[in-house]
Amino acid sequence: MLSVITPVYNGERFIEACMQVVIDQQCPDIEHIIVDGGSKDKTVDIVKRYAGQYAHIRWLSEKDQGQSDAMNKGIAMAKGEVLAILNVDDHYEPNVLNRVSELFKALPEPSLLVGNCNIWDPNGFYGVNQPSKLKLVDLLLGRRINQYPVNPSAYFYHTSLHQTAGLYDVSEHYAMDHDFLFRAVQIANIKYVNETWGNFCVSPGTKTARDHSSGEGPRRVQRLIRKYRKQLPWHQRLAVTAIYELDRTLERVRYFCKRPEEIIPKVQAKVAQSRLRVTARVLAERRF
Repeated sequence: MLSVITPVYNGERFIEACMQVVIDQQCPDIEHIIVDGGSKDKTVDIVKRYAGQYAHIRWLSEKDQGQSDAMNKGIAMAKGEVLAILNVDDHYEPNVLNRVSELFKALPEPSLLVGNCNIWDPNGFYGVNQPSKLKLVDLLLGRRINQYPVNPSAYFYHTSLHQTAGLYDVSEHYAMDHDFLFRAVQIANIKYVNETWGNFCVSPGTKTARDHSSGEGPRRVQRLIRKYRKQLPWHQRLAVTAIYELDRTLERVRYFCKRPEEIIPKVQAKVAQSRLRVTARVLAERRF
């Protein structure tokens, strides 16, 4: 059985379409677990109506500690040997769940199965995420050098993987999927399939959209990358850090080459700060 877990809170805009996406997959051996965090809108009413019509839909509604906690509750409820996380505003390509179920028949346990993912922003189609290199050292190079999976709608894994990799970090409310992947790739048998399976939608007004627009999302992933780099053997850590930091430096150079008017005030500010430090040091020395 394949268990699809959807965490949701006040998601009445998306929940019906999310459940319909799974229904339309026409996958016979499946359950769809909706974990609601105590929504105050009509989310639960919609879930109840669908659960009354479709036996594969199971649900829970109670206050939780955030998205990671909701996902962990869904994992505890899951009966399937294979897990999928489908966020309420994302969706699958047609017939993906049957395709994935068939592929898992030939995979050893625990395995992580990864496909491609379409990315959609408020302006429309943004691009395709193709994370073909999935070893930890590859993921820690950063997304500009090596693409990492951006959304769980395009990857699936054996439920037993959580026994060794652990559950989702309840203290992490945004990058919990990246954190789990960094742990999972060190343990699981990894298989990448060059097919597009998922759709990641950055919907206006959602937590993901706010995090993206604030710029905090990329910084949060950078902090995670630094955390896991420290766990590498010293020679790998040195190589990965050097490549990663060189790429960041080149990216800054490319940025300011296109926008030279932005770098001049920054250079002037640094020169002024340097002069102030020198002046303060000279004055301090003259006192004695």
